[in-house]
Amino acid sequence: MELTQIEQLNRFAGFGIGLASLFTENVLAHPCIVLRRQCQVNYHARHYHLTPFTVINIMYSFNKTQGPRALWKGMGSTFIVQGVTLGAEGIISEFTPLPREISHKWNPKRIGEHLLLKSLTYVVAMPFYSASLIETVQSEIIRDNTGILECVKEGIGRVIGLGVPHSKRLLPLLSLVLPTVLHGLLHYIISSAIQKFVLLILKRKTCNSHLAESTSPVQSMLDAYFPELIANFAASLCSDVLLYPLETVLHRLHIQGTRTIIDNTDLGYEVLPINTQYEGMRDCINTIRQEEGMLGFYKGFGAVIIQYTLHAAVLQITKIIYSTLLQNSV
Repeated sequence: MELTQIEQLNRFAGFGIGLASLFTENVLAHPCIVLRRQCQVNYHARHYHLTPFTVINIMYSFNKTQGPRALWKGMGSTFIVQGVTLGAEGIISEFTPLPREISHKWNPKRIGEHLLLKSLTYVVAMPFYSASLIETVQSEIIRDNTGILECVKEGIGRVIGLGVPHSKRLLPLLSLVLPTVLHGLLHYIISSAIQKFVLLILKRKTCNSHLAESTSPVQSMLDAYFPELIANFAASLCSDVLLYPLETVLHRLHIQGTRTIIDNTDLGYEVLPINTQYEGMRDCINTIRQEEGMLGFYKGFGAVIIQYTLHAAVLQITKIIYSTLLQNSV
């Protein structure tokens, strides 16, 4: 196999694998994110949907009664939130000494500055995250056709106190800073630590197998791309599972007082209003524990299982396709 062919195949593989991963995380997983969030904010719900089987059943009901849009709503706004987050991080790091990356020669001061940058970024993105959350849980039955930039408009409106009328139960943005930053930082720290740990183990395993026996060109190319994807997968999975109860609390606080009408996740049809009256993060935790039990923090957890099962399947299929292409080319 010629060197130029190997380089071309490498470029194609890198692009294809990256695209498959991006598609899975942001597009294929979106119905799971929609249902998971609807279950999390539905304090009325008697069915907690802790397993994939009940989640698939309710997804089918939503699709049947409202059409496919019921499971894909708010997808554009999730991309906007990601864009705002990346943009805010870039701008803040550009105009301040706060580092975007931590070099190998790190120290506690640099880590603190880096985490401060992340915290400021989460604060800037917070009103847009609220608007995006509303778009993903608002029922299609009563929802108007919103434009793709509605999330930006609503986010700015939330900051300056204009736009859609809210009830008196709406928590001020200042009250949402602590849970939002806490969830964001913990998610970032856990996922970063697990990603580095898994990557270290996989690279050490790869290095040992290279020393033990001569590795084929196919395996060498697989080793160049897949450890990072597996590490990212493990990091996202662990941080989502560990922080699921905190995410439930966060979403309930963000949605309170926004006059949002959600789908009935018990029946698959009809709609329900959100009328919670939490005073803050501690009150929300205590209320869920008393009224819904400890499993109340895990409402919709079956959607997470489906989301990461799909992600694992796409990774495996991508690996098989890539291996077949390489073997045919070598």
